[in-house]
Amino acid sequence: MPIHRSHIPLSLVVDPDRRQLSDGDVARGLSAGVGWAVAETWSRFAPMVLMMATRTLGSESEAEDIAQEVFYRVFRKAKTLREPDSLRAFVVSFAIRVLKTELRRKKTRSWLSFYQPEAFVDLAHQTQDVEARDLLRRFYALLNRLNARDRLVFALRHMERMTVEEIAATLELSMSTVKRSLGHATGRLSRWVGSDPGMAGLLDGKGWNR
Repeated sequence: MPIHRSHIPLSLVVDPDRRQLSDGDVARGLSAGVGWAVAETWSRFAPMVLMMATRTLGSESEAEDIAQEVFYRVFRKAKTLREPDSLRAFVVSFAIRVLKTELRRKKTRSWLSFYQPEAFVDLAHQTQDVEARDLLRRFYALLNRLNARDRLVFALRHMERMTVEEIAATLELSMSTVKRSLGHATGRLSRWVGSDPGMAGLLDGKGWNR
């Protein structure tokens, strides 16, 4: 039986000092199928994905499920990453795709009257102040009224602080489409919040129109 020689650098096979690793090193290890790279990818990027999902959905338990799906796809598609140094953007792109699908699924369930919004529940339990918890619950109830794309664009812009250019590139949309979606989301939320005296303070200093 012929012996197949591996072309994987020895430095990627042996568990390295991960403090010295760049994202490119991790991506090359992941593509090569070495074990430490899987653990390092999760350790390095899972907190970011979990935070993004929690802010978008308002639920830690749902965010954990999203993270599992995101990294399943990242690990399965690792060899398709052509620029190893862009591993972070690679992970973010999968996170946004999975979140977009999840938001659409929830909206469909809402239309069918099978879904009772629970997006605020986990975050609300973490907030000790009763008034703040109530505001959070009511705000996520409003977010649930937006369509999937508008909600995701709003979350990426105002919760994840991504630029319009970054959102457009990640969602594969034109900048004009992102701006329209953002304007639609912020306009509706502003009207809804403005019509509720108890939520008026949410508008102060938020810069939603930027």
